[in-house]
This record gives sequence, structure tokens and C-alpha cells, in this order.
Amino acid sequence: MQSTTSRLGHDRGLQTRMLLTLFLLGLLYAAFMAVLFAAGTGAVTMALIAAAFLALQYFTSDKIALAASGARVVEPADQPELHGMIDRLCVQADLPKPRVAIIDSSVPNAFAMGRSPKHATVAASTAIIDLLSPAELEGVIAHELSHVANRDVALMTLASFFASIASMIVQFGFYFGGGQDDDDDGPGIFAVIAAAALVYAISFVLMRTLSRYREYAADRGAAELTGRPSALASALLRISGQIDGTPQVDLRQAHAELNAFYIVPVGLKRGVATLFSTHPPMADRVARLQAMESSLQRGPLAGGIPAGV
Repeated sequence: MQSTTSRLGHDRGLQTRMLLTLFLLGLLYAAFMAVLFAAGTGAVTMALIAAAFLALQYFTSDKIALAASGARVVEPADQPELHGMIDRLCVQADLPKPRVAIIDSSVPNAFAMGRSPKHATVAASTAIIDLLSPAELEGVIAHELSHVANRDVALMTLASFFASIASMIVQFGFYFGGGQDDDDDGPGIFAVIAAAALVYAISFVLMRTLSRYREYAADRGAAELTGRPSALASALLRISGQIDGTPQVDLRQAHAELNAFYIVPVGLKRGVATLFSTHPPMADRVARLQAMESSLQRGPLAGGIPAGV
């Protein structure tokens, strides 16, 4: 069987955007660190603590996400059909098998976490397993495996962590003054807060842009891996419809803080709020999958994904 690693792991559009995002974030945070160091000892201490937390989150991001979502790792004996499906897809994609987790939830969803294909976890809710047909569920799992192969989860984890640190400084900036006197020549805590606010704003835009495109890339990877774009399109519509009909009390328990990693975000209203969504519009995703299905009927999928949002 021919390996599909080149298809799943080397989406040129996504890789280019990831490198550009990483470069821009690097420049942004280098400038931010310069402001912190100029602000005094307290800010430097805070930055060192933040770096320690970054290392902790990078190496334990999947465990943190599993704990936050209430997911539990399951063995083949617990979920033989799900494990069998992931086994087959990993062989086709030439990927190491990730850990498999189940979320006991009435909200249908799935996500992938991990810093590399060798350290990854794919989680699915009990609701999504009950809701979807085998072909639709296979499309969802292939979508999550595409995220693993593309390594975009690790970059999203890093970007979101730095943005969180910047947001924390904005909210609690006056506590990070480090004993700075009014006569100091440094930029002062207000300059630190202003820089943190700017970092957060720019990070937010970069993350949303990358996050939306990576969903297109994962949809395409899943369509190529399974050869059934229509099955994934059907799954997305069914998941979205089910989420829209879920009571708000259940959605509040679905951990919307993980929206960037879910296959379909939860807890978002229509209208202006969608401008801040981590995912592209559902109609666009479905339309692209339908176009892939039409192309597949005529021959092998060719070309890259159209430019993202």
C-alpha cells in the first residue's frame, strides 16, 4: 500500500503559514521580552516563570487537554471498533498510532493533541460515536490524524500559551511592577501593559488566521486519506446541527476553551461572534469538501487548498 505521509504531512500552504506565523511570533515575543527586561527585575522574574510554565505545557499539553475535557484513555478492549478504525487509518497514513481517549459527553466532538506524531492523543466524545455512521466517524478521525501529521497542534499550543501570558499581564500588570520607583528610567509598568496588550492583539489575529487555515488543511487531508470527502462533509453538518440543538447548560460543560482544537467549535452564536471563531464558516468547509468530491469523481484530487480566510 502506498504511503500517504506526503499528502498528510506536507501541505505546502499550511507549512508556509506555520513557518511565517512562528517567525512573526518569534519577532513579536523577542520585542516583548526586551520591554520586560527593561521594566525591571519583577518583570524578568515573571518572564522566567512563564518560560517554565511554557516548557511544562509544551510537554504535557495533551494531558492538560484530556484533564480539562474529562477524557479518559481507553484500550482496544474498551473501544475495539474505534481502535480498529484508528489502526487502519494510521497504517494508510504511515503514522504512529496515537493514544485513544473517550470523552463522556452529550456534545458530539473530537480533537487531537500532542507535540509530535509520536506523542499524540486523539479523543472523541461518546456522543459523536453514537451520532455518526462508521464512514462519517472515519472522516472525523482522519481529520484529527491530519492535524497530528501536520504538527499544527504543537504550534497552536505554543501560540495560545504566549497569548495567555500576555493577557495575564494585561489583567494583572500592576502586580508585576517589580518594585519599580517613580524615578526609574525604565519604561514603567504601563509600558509593559501596553506592550502585552499589543502582543495579545497581534497573537490573536495570527492564531485565528492559522487556526482557520489548518482546518481546511485537515479537511483535505481527511478527504484524501479516506477517499470520501462527502462522508466528512456529512459528519460536519450532523455535528454542527446537533451542537446547535444542544441545551446551553450542556454546552457550558463542553469546555469551550478547547474550541481551537475541536473539529467543530461549541458555544458560539451566529453573527459577529463568528468573526472571532477559531474555525472557518461551516458552509465554506462543506462547499470545499463537496468540490473535492466532484473532483474525485473525475479523477485524483489535484492542486492545493484554496487560500484560507
